[in-house]
Amino acid sequence: MSVFQANIDHGSLIHNLLGSSFLAQAGATGEASWVNHPGLPQFVIILVYLSLLLALGIFSSRLFSGTKEDYQVASHSIGPFLLLMSIFGTTMTAFALVGSSGEAFKEGVGVYGMLASSSGIIHSLCFFVIGVRVWKLARTRGYTTQIEFFRDRLDSDFIGLLLFPILVGLVIPYLLVGVIGGGTVVQTLTAGLSPDWFPVVSAEGVPNRGLHGGIPPWLGSFMICSVVLVYVFMGGMRGTTWANTFQTLVFMVLGVVTFVMIANRLGGQDGIMANLKVLGESIPENRATRSEMSKSLFFTYLLIPLSVGMFPHLFQHWMTAKSANSFKLPVVCHPIFIMIVWVPCVLVGVWATGSLAPERLPLIPGTQVVNANAVLPFLVKTQIGPVLGGLLAAGILAAIMSSLDSQFLCIGTIFNNDIYTHYKGAENVSDARQVFMTRMFIIGIVAVTYLLSLGNPTSVFALGVWCFSGFSALFPIVFLALYWRGLSAAGAISGIFAAITSWSVLFYHGLNAPKGLREFHFYIPWGDEQYEIMPVVVMVLSCLVTTVVVSLVTPKPKQETLAKFF
Repeated sequence: MSVFQANIDHGSLIHNLLGSSFLAQAGATGEASWVNHPGLPQFVIILVYLSLLLALGIFSSRLFSGTKEDYQVASHSIGPFLLLMSIFGTTMTAFALVGSSGEAFKEGVGVYGMLASSSGIIHSLCFFVIGVRVWKLARTRGYTTQIEFFRDRLDSDFIGLLLFPILVGLVIPYLLVGVIGGGTVVQTLTAGLSPDWFPVVSAEGVPNRGLHGGIPPWLGSFMICSVVLVYVFMGGMRGTTWANTFQTLVFMVLGVVTFVMIANRLGGQDGIMANLKVLGESIPENRATRSEMSKSLFFTYLLIPLSVGMFPHLFQHWMTAKSANSFKLPVVCHPIFIMIVWVPCVLVGVWATGSLAPERLPLIPGTQVVNANAVLPFLVKTQIGPVLGGLLAAGILAAIMSSLDSQFLCIGTIFNNDIYTHYKGAENVSDARQVFMTRMFIIGIVAVTYLLSLGNPTSVFALGVWCFSGFSALFPIVFLALYWRGLSAAGAISGIFAAITSWSVLFYHGLNAPKGLREFHFYIPWGDEQYEIMPVVVMVLSCLVTTVVVSLVTPKPKQETLAKFF
């Protein structure tokens, strides 16, 4: 191909991507002001941000020693600050930003108390009660994954085979929360970039204001998955920890900036406090209080944050700590950090229901229903200048990607340690081979997650709640394994079966419920009242009761096994 032909093709590509109207305007004014082109500044800044993450992954790979321990747990070298940032970053997902603002748009400010404030307390409690204790046992006995701990604690090989598909199966919906949320964010923030290539119109041919011309979700999700895959593949846990720390700082700082900028733009007053007052008064009463949320439903949400005690990716991050003292900072600061992130997101979500909100919010394509997942990125897009909006877009993506990397790495680690190496024999597999197998499984999981995300996007919040409920249902197993000598292998296995069976049955009924997964709750009659509860209550109780009852009537672990753990 000649240089002349290449230039023609390149010009044709620009013409198609940006659209003839923009190029005609640029020709008339004598300049191509890319900053003023809808969606283009955000797209450029997103590409720059993703490139920085790739560079970070390449740099961290230079420090990789080549051992399995270094790839999976960074040679247990992570101090208090990096541990805090990596743990917090991996727990703040699209669920916390995109999901919380979307749910606040639907339900009101009660969402904050329902999940954020309770999560701050319960997460830190789990770090202290579960994290420190398993870290001590794991460092003594050389564990990297939960399955290694449970297999030794219960002296049962079968429990590893049982837990592997369950943990992977529950992590995949968690991954989907990030991938779906990331695709929605990219599309919303780049809306207007290329109406010719990426049209989003109704059946009547009317452009969807919030999404028309934006990078489609399948392409945005592919970009995010690819970048995360590269730096996890190359840098392992060290690259993941550094990326999490960088991304956590980015989304915390830019999250506060987003909050202030949107408040000033929507409120139109002088000073942040005056804007907050005006915006608060604009919110409908049913969104400004918890009046439409029953007390029983509110309090049963307290069981959902217990999920962090069984997150496999969080377990692996705990194993990176230098010492038990490294946990002090995360235990103290985690609730404060949650407040810094959740308060702005929830308030922005309820502001979108008020009289001062933009009149035309983005709709789910083909419907007249507001796309709650797109509320936060839409307000960032429409209420803030294009360059700053692009930076804030990077902040939202930072929160989403800071969880995906840890989850991808943990699934690859579980496969290598608990399936491949365990049954092949560690003495028969070199460190290089184990790193290779970890990486290959990560590639497979990324591909599966991406393909699943191409289906119709559901509520990020609802998908996250059901994923967390499954992990919460397993919480009694890890708690009893650490603190009750009487836990038997049969009891734990029965409890796991009870937890996953109840989750599967309830999830199936939720999918077929008239109002879908998000509204699927139980009503328990008590006297003349009916109390609304979350499905997670049934899951946790089924696991706890089954585990305790079966353990009481079945043989206990051997005394020499108990001596290792108590």
